[in-house]
Amino acid sequence: MTANRLSDGAVVYFDAAGGWSLNFAEAATVSDRVAAEALLDRAMPAVKARLIIEPYLMEVALDTDGWRPTRERERIRAAGPTVRRDLGKQAEGFGFKG
Repeated sequence: MTANRLSDGAVVYFDAAGGWSLNFAEAATVSDRVAAEALLDRAMPAVKARLIIEPYLMEVALDTDGWRPTRERERIRAAGPTVRRDLGKQAEGFGFKG
């Protein structure tokens, strides 16, 4: 699950501990619809507290390097700017590499 943090607009991922991480690799994963709906329910307190906005589930696939976003939009959100790899998440080592 991903959302945007309201304090600065950063892309964040819901982690297994129930918090929000800047690092895509720390995102919690689920394998069925019931667990996915439960994950969305767990995000609602952060929405009500105005910590994040518009959480939603994203599709991922497992490959040889680990979990990977399947859609281009999510790969860009996880990796950072597409124009300069020396800025943002790519330079800081956060998120999806590739």
